[in-house]
Amino acid sequence: MIGGEWVEGDGAAAATINPADDTAVAVYHPADSRHVDAAITAAVAARREWDEMGIIARGLILRRSAEILADRAETVAVLMTREQGKTLPESRAEVGATVETLHYHAAQARSADGVTYPSSHPDELIRTVRRPLGVVAAITPWNFPLQIPAWKLAPALLWGNTVVWKPASDTVAVAAAFAAILVDAGIPAGVLNMILGPGSIGAELVAHESVSGVTFTGSVPVGRSIQAATVPRGAKVQMELGGHNAAIVMPDSDPAQAAAVLVGAAMGSTGQKCTATRRIIAVGEAYDDLVAELTALVGALSVGDGSDPATQIGPLVSARAAKEVAAAVEQALEEGAELLARAPLPDSGGAYVAPTLLAGTPALTVCREEVFGPVVTVLRAENLDEAIDIANSTPFGLTAAVFTDDEHVVRRCIRELEAGLVKVNAPNTGSELHAPFGGLKDSSFPAPREQNAASSADFFTWSKTAYVRPGAPRSRR
Repeated sequence: MIGGEWVEGDGAAAATINPADDTAVAVYHPADSRHVDAAITAAVAARREWDEMGIIARGLILRRSAEILADRAETVAVLMTREQGKTLPESRAEVGATVETLHYHAAQARSADGVTYPSSHPDELIRTVRRPLGVVAAITPWNFPLQIPAWKLAPALLWGNTVVWKPASDTVAVAAAFAAILVDAGIPAGVLNMILGPGSIGAELVAHESVSGVTFTGSVPVGRSIQAATVPRGAKVQMELGGHNAAIVMPDSDPAQAAAVLVGAAMGSTGQKCTATRRIIAVGEAYDDLVAELTALVGALSVGDGSDPATQIGPLVSARAAKEVAAAVEQALEEGAELLARAPLPDSGGAYVAPTLLAGTPALTVCREEVFGPVVTVLRAENLDEAIDIANSTPFGLTAAVFTDDEHVVRRCIRELEAGLVKVNAPNTGSELHAPFGGLKDSSFPAPREQNAASSADFFTWSKTAYVRPGAPRSRR
């Protein structure tokens, strides 16, 4: 979608595939360099009118988009399950969360947009003023094909930016449905442009000199390349780059309660969450009871087509992704990991990998490199000191969790765990849209972390400070 028009790409036909049964969901022709240039040109041309419309009018358009998405919720959820593979209840929940995200940012239009300060000059007013960056490039992943784009697009648009959006190639039908909703809500031509294509198209987009800001969710290597392409020219960059999230379980916690929460956090959405629990660190005597509970729960999980009401865990997004996760599990077993539990798989084809519970040591590759699937490893720690050291032993720092009734342990973990989000007696996954979200270390780089909340305005705008004095009154004749 370029300049308000749906345009067919020039690349060879590509298709998105239902990972549950290998059938085609959508066929499209990828964009090329010409389309990237046209999309950016359209975004530049639309900037002034969109800015001059005013924030309240822009907020009303976001509110209307929330209403339209709510009306189309079931259709979009079914499409998401077909194209991405997550279970239908998970898709419905994502659609609902996206509606709330749009309403939240729409409401931000009526919040204070600056701060006033006293001046040493009695007649002077000092105030801050927010101004849009200009053209923002948004590159979004396939694991949350609706909600993560909304996290980025809604505040970017609200604060007066125009956008060129490149969604993931595995979920283009969901992206097109969302783009159509925003257009139907009244987004003017050229304000939101969407280009479909491979990673090379995204690289061209972020390198363009007219792009003033980039918001990206994806892998560390791609994030580093984006940083190298944008920072030297002074563009703003916001990145969320995955995690290797640990949960510490103390001996005073309820093993059944902790296990139930952690299996959901590790295996939900087929483990395809940056915030998913990857390592469970059992401290001291917590280990045996916890492992028994985890083993029973993982082995009983129901795996199948996400559209089946009996399914708890759907397929991975693609056969390629399934192959990578299966290879990581086999490597862990070759390195000495113990297989504790593995859920049964359906007899039909599809991109399925069994939810897997391993036991091992921090030296395992699977405990150091992110495996984006339903795989979790249980580790032993003698005490809290060792548990915190293990939790902090990867380059990532997105989420961490601790299960305990000891307030002293809670305070220490909040202080010492190297993660942007720390959960207490709660899953690593999940966040509130009005609270800042983002990681530390390689999960975000030293850059603005917030992808949500009112603080997202700090990324999507430049802030100016204005000193205003009244002019001298004219003398009367």
